[in-house]
Amino acid sequence: MRRKLKQADGKVVIGNEFWDREDDIRILTERIDNGAHQLLVAQRRMGKTSLLKEIARRLDDRYICLFVDLQQAKDPADAIAEISASLIPHKKLWTKTKDLFSNIFKAAKDAVDTVEVCEVKIRLRAGLTAGNWTDRGDSIFDLLAQSEKPVLLMLDEVPVMICRMLRGESRQITPDRRAATDEFMSWLRKSSLRHQGTVRIILSGSIGLEPVLHQAGLSATINNFVPYELKPWDTETSLGCLAALSSQYGIRLGPGAAEAVVGCLGCCIPHHVQMFFRYIHEHCVRRKQKVFSANDVDKVYQIEMLGIHGHVELTTYEERLELILSKDQFPLALEMLTESAVIGCLTPEALEAFQQLYVFQGTPSVQVLREILHVLEHDGYFKRTSKGYVFVSNLLREWWGKRHSAFYVPVLQRGS
Repeated sequence: MRRKLKQADGKVVIGNEFWDREDDIRILTERIDNGAHQLLVAQRRMGKTSLLKEIARRLDDRYICLFVDLQQAKDPADAIAEISASLIPHKKLWTKTKDLFSNIFKAAKDAVDTVEVCEVKIRLRAGLTAGNWTDRGDSIFDLLAQSEKPVLLMLDEVPVMICRMLRGESRQITPDRRAATDEFMSWLRKSSLRHQGTVRIILSGSIGLEPVLHQAGLSATINNFVPYELKPWDTETSLGCLAALSSQYGIRLGPGAAEAVVGCLGCCIPHHVQMFFRYIHEHCVRRKQKVFSANDVDKVYQIEMLGIHGHVELTTYEERLELILSKDQFPLALEMLTESAVIGCLTPEALEAFQQLYVFQGTPSVQVLREILHVLEHDGYFKRTSKGYVFVSNLLREWWGKRHSAFYVPVLQRGS
């Protein structure tokens, strides 16, 4: 009997709504059981958070699984507050955590277990300063190490937090910001080594952590975290997902329709597969039809996936890139991506022309180009070919071209 699958609609999915990734779960679980600390690496929208939540669901009987979202964290004190608040569902650990922060909970000791989580986080953060966060953080890790079951600590969106710490509102790395970031990452490394075997840590995020740290010369702070790359779905998995979704919603994909969807995407990022089906489903509902033919695929792709609604979902690629790069680097990165989208490839000749066109104070242009390419390759925008750099995803290439190419002049066609 064909399995049915509900649309994810961009939300985190676990259990029956979680599709495939069995090999990834098997490998990651084996590493967890061996006590490894891991760095989960993947393109955007690959389903990293869903994967971590599903692993936590499956390992709940053997581990205390803590999922901590650092999306809004601005500094180490914020991170310690978020980690501490993740212990609320675990009664014994939370009781010890309240004792650790007794000075701030004292005034509301009788009511602290009845207030909202957001209020608890505010109170925890009030008890943390630049001068005491390391001691409080060490104490929290000591509590985790003494728990009745080993702890799996999943820290999501660490790179976003590190970007904020390194660049601030000016988006420029300064010596003070670098020193503060080094202190936090070195503390995290020290904590992971000190509690090896009792606390397992997985770092992840919607941008790559290594390129962010590399820009500040801090890559060594994560050399004890083993990378694991979460790859796009292959064709078979993508076709299976489309078949399961079609079965759930009573739609019959005509001959070659599913294959045409995969062909349009080029790179089957799970969210993009689900996004495409959502538009297929809406297309069929509006037309009161149950069959979706291969001839309809390009129409939905052009109008919906590359249309204004698709733009809303894909702009995160540009926004995240702006977060990683400096104000001086970002315009050049936009040009490099647009060059590849318009021409079909970012050639060595084009890179040479950009090197001559852009001048950076205190840094050779060739070094800046290398740093940008490192980010674009690591985070899944580009892949390198014998002719130059091309987009990994057909969808992203065509979307980027549609968004940025209107007034773009290829770099080799510009006058002196």
